[in-house]
Amino acid sequence: MSAAEQAVDVVVLGLGAGGEHAAIKLARAGLDVVGVERDLVGGECPFWGCTPSKLIIRGAHVLAEARHVDELAGRVTLEPDLGPTARRVREANHDWTDDGHSAPLREAGVRLVRGRGRLDGPGRVVVETSSGTETYVATRGVVLATGTEAAVPPIDGLAGTPYWTNKEVVHATTAPARLGVLGGGPIGAELAQAFARFGSAVTLLEAGPRLLGPEEPEASAAVTAAFVREGLDVRTGAEVRAVSHVDGVFRLRVGQEEVVVDQLLVATGRRANLRGTGLETVGLDPEADAVAVDDRLRAGERLWAVGDITGEGPYTHVAKYQAVGVVGDVLGHPARPADYRGLTRVTFTDPEVGAVGMTEEQARAAGVDVRVGLADVPRSSRGWMHGPGNEGVVKVVADAARGVLVGGTVVSPYGGEVMGLLSTAVHAEVPVDVLRGMHFPFPTFQRAVETALRDLDL
Repeated sequence: MSAAEQAVDVVVLGLGAGGEHAAIKLARAGLDVVGVERDLVGGECPFWGCTPSKLIIRGAHVLAEARHVDELAGRVTLEPDLGPTARRVREANHDWTDDGHSAPLREAGVRLVRGRGRLDGPGRVVVETSSGTETYVATRGVVLATGTEAAVPPIDGLAGTPYWTNKEVVHATTAPARLGVLGGGPIGAELAQAFARFGSAVTLLEAGPRLLGPEEPEASAAVTAAFVREGLDVRTGAEVRAVSHVDGVFRLRVGQEEVVVDQLLVATGRRANLRGTGLETVGLDPEADAVAVDDRLRAGERLWAVGDITGEGPYTHVAKYQAVGVVGDVLGHPARPADYRGLTRVTFTDPEVGAVGMTEEQARAAGVDVRVGLADVPRSSRGWMHGPGNEGVVKVVADAARGVLVGGTVVSPYGGEVMGLLSTAVHAEVPVDVLRGMHFPFPTFQRAVETALRDLDL
């Protein structure tokens, strides 16, 4: 080892949710850990993703509830204002500073190196910092956790315009009069509805045949109906051919039409931050969309990977789940292999879409003997009580041969909370007969889950 190289136990390359967790736990276990981050410690979730977007959604939800006062409880006058929510966003992430994340790392004993890191062979990481180049040799290994960034489509003219991605939209202090949203996945759908509730005239453009394409079609239909009812201009199968920005407005050529908006949010998916990370130096494909890992999160010799880059689910809870597995494997602790059968996900639209496991289409493609049960949430007691304009459905997907659920979706107010029951059922493979014999408290949205279970032809 040359004098310019520093020997350590572990290098964690990328300090988002998974990398941050792994670095702290390994350092607290007594290992010499170096954490490398080129941006803010904590990653996308606290600064440009989960936390700020849900604060915006929370403010929008309050406005939506207030709009039902005339129907349910009296009279109210509304003046939407993004300002209070924008202040909460700044407060939550300390004005986009990462002391709340970097300080615990240092307190745990992690050496924080700010710069752009790359692999340089098994166990080796080279970091370009503001003061020069540093090389670390990790005797235990490297944890790769470089996350994702917004994927921007190659639409003619788009690159030269001041469009928003998730990084810019959370800095907004006022709602634009007219907002165009490219992409009807979770990020696009959530923020389109939120800004509409803050007063923006929203045009939501999705290239695919429906919103929330990977989810159940019944979920897509319910969310789309809610959006249309709230006045969003939802266009599916929308091919955006060109974008220009002149005199402060965006002009989008959509098919043979022109859509004019004051601001444009691009939410067309995410791309793994793998370019320039040196994958080729450890025998991996530098052009890959994801890093393949085994059930112990190993990607190669002295190399683990966690988070979005593994392709196992672009969710903070998945990254932390994987980080726990990596810590155990690095320390030599016996652990259960990584298991994604009960993978949960929530889209925080209104109604919320909570889902777990496989959709009906995925289950059929996997050769499962599928049975499906459905329940209409507005027809349930709690759904009716919730008030007018309520959209929602519960769908359960069962393996008839084994008599267990392999997937489930709850589209309802608080759908992400309600689906916890289905998450347990899928993960633990609880027999449907046992689920049907449970007590479902009245009147809750869980009663619709009971109805869907009884609709199963089992």
